[in-house]
Amino acid sequence: MAQYTTVNGSVALITIQNPPVNALRAAVREGLFNAIQKASSDPLVRSVVLSGQNGTFCGGADIKEFGNVSSMSGPLLVEVFALMETSMKPVVAAIEGFALGGGLELALACHYRIGHSKARVGLPEVNLGLFPGRQVIAGEALKLGLLDRVTDHNTVDTALAFAKSVEGKPLDNRRLGNRPCPPLENMDAFFEEAMKRVRSRARGASAPVVCVQAVRGAATLPFHKGMELEKVLLGTLFNSGQAQASQYCFFAERAGARWSMPSGARWDTCRALSISTAAVIGLGTMGRGITVALARAGLSVVAVETQEHQLAEAQRVVSHMLKGGGQVSYSSDLQAAAEVDLVVEAVFEDMALKEKLFKLLSSICKPGTLLATNTSTLDIDRLASCTRDPQLVVGMHFFAPAHMMRLLEVVYGPRSSPEAVATAMQLGKRMGKVSVAVGNCPGFVGNRMLKPYLEQAYFLLEEGATPELVDAALEEFGFPMGVFRMTDLSGLDVGWRIRKEEGLTGPDVPAGQPTRSRHGHRYSPLGDLMCERGRYGQKSGRGWYLYDKPGGRVARSDPWLRNFLEEYRVRNALVARPIHRQEVLERCLYAIINEGFRILDDGIAASPQNIDAIYVFGYGWPKHRGGPMFYAGQVGLARVLEGLERYHLAHPDVPHLEPSSLLRRLVASGSPPIHKWNQMVKGHRSQL
Repeated sequence: MAQYTTVNGSVALITIQNPPVNALRAAVREGLFNAIQKASSDPLVRSVVLSGQNGTFCGGADIKEFGNVSSMSGPLLVEVFALMETSMKPVVAAIEGFALGGGLELALACHYRIGHSKARVGLPEVNLGLFPGRQVIAGEALKLGLLDRVTDHNTVDTALAFAKSVEGKPLDNRRLGNRPCPPLENMDAFFEEAMKRVRSRARGASAPVVCVQAVRGAATLPFHKGMELEKVLLGTLFNSGQAQASQYCFFAERAGARWSMPSGARWDTCRALSISTAAVIGLGTMGRGITVALARAGLSVVAVETQEHQLAEAQRVVSHMLKGGGQVSYSSDLQAAAEVDLVVEAVFEDMALKEKLFKLLSSICKPGTLLATNTSTLDIDRLASCTRDPQLVVGMHFFAPAHMMRLLEVVYGPRSSPEAVATAMQLGKRMGKVSVAVGNCPGFVGNRMLKPYLEQAYFLLEEGATPELVDAALEEFGFPMGVFRMTDLSGLDVGWRIRKEEGLTGPDVPAGQPTRSRHGHRYSPLGDLMCERGRYGQKSGRGWYLYDKPGGRVARSDPWLRNFLEEYRVRNALVARPIHRQEVLERCLYAIINEGFRILDDGIAASPQNIDAIYVFGYGWPKHRGGPMFYAGQVGLARVLEGLERYHLAHPDVPHLEPSSLLRRLVASGSPPIHKWNQMVKGHRSQL
């Protein structure tokens, strides 16, 4: 795990060997400890170079050990660091690839650090519920003092020569623990302001806040005292639910790479189709983002839009986003897609329009072309039935803005082939997406769970809440924005169109005469009434909030809305009541969780980890809460069940509040840990 060789007669070269990222697991720590001791005691060795195998220095601690820190075997990292720093022989880090987290700490324990110009260093543990922060490229690391030298040549060779040149030189001023922190004027005010800013941005996450406390200790305490404080703070974080949630998300992000089709075939063992050219049909906001994402992934893209003015605007916007990079051509003719390997349809969310388009594409495109739809709710199989090769039809549900949002839902229908799913999944990875394969049902996973969340928010308004109250509760929980700010951003008319497609609003429900029931279930027409009044959100300058102008971003409370809600309640004989933030959280979040259990039981998602990845990376669920299914386990399944039963008793006409049978089975079996939930699932299948 740590190879030891002698080079140039007096330099000990220690190479970390733990592919793929040379993580510092127990065997590596022990190997490093023994190698440093050997170099220190060898009279022929006068300097040491530390490097990593296969062009990677070190990716940090082994996250698999985080779950049970107390049972870690071998020497602790701080013991390895202390041995290196106190060595009487210069230790030089040769950094290639990256030095992250514990890997950078390892480099900082060396007396000198030499990095390749393309190397990255940083401390990303805040993303795992620990501390501290970000990654930087070698040039910036040099300016920050993290590196002593940057090279474009072979880093190990450069480090070996450098180590030879510093043999016998004093090391006291090279030991970082000996260096005093530069004085800072108004230290207390500085850290108070830093804490204030971090708290406002952390949205309830502990790790960034504790990071400030650790930095303050480093700046104001002697080194050994600062290390003691850091040990206490880190121990607190290690044992926190937030760290467990963040580390769970780390693995959930990768869980989408494993999936078996209902037939038992595994897409991840199938050979994907070769994709080098693509067409995007429809150049609205989503289509433009998809074009950029595909072009940045190295595909040659033809962007097709039949409306000339929209085509011209799309060309301007896409060119600006790509800044001259990427191969994109533009056309108003569908025939331009005749020879591409992949078509992504991103037209208006209307089934009749999409069916007509897929029938046309099937006749235009060459045999073997993968046809993908960006629909967020519609039936994939129905679209596939319009084509000559239904096995080559999948959903590729991007999230706005498509060139930035990390989630990609890959939706397979009952006739989609494993090869087609494999192709979409691998293309998602190529675009840098967190790709999750899901089954075919209305709304798939993300939007199917979003529906009861939105419904509960609307019902809470009917009962006496305000958008400000609901949003404040959800943002305090950790969402980047509450449900009403979110719908203002995405556009209230988006959901309105979907509800029209589902037959929930239309000629049979006259405007101005709201019916609070659909198909025997409670229904809130508040969103429909807002749209009928032209209140679409930010795009119109008014929605649940008021904006300075159409397209404005700063939301302000709107007195009109208060009057609108009061009149609505009077018209429907509703009496407003005080609503506590805890009720907002329980009704909104438990509704999401309950639908997640139904999705698992229906076989639409392969695992609770997949559901959580979708909600963290696509819907803004706070990572330090782990995702809705993980959060349910942390709250306690019995408590979630009790809450749902209580709210369903109060609202029997809301079927989404009736506890799912899977949740009941799990509680009856003793609430097993999340990794055992699949044992209680009926089976994976596509369900419409």
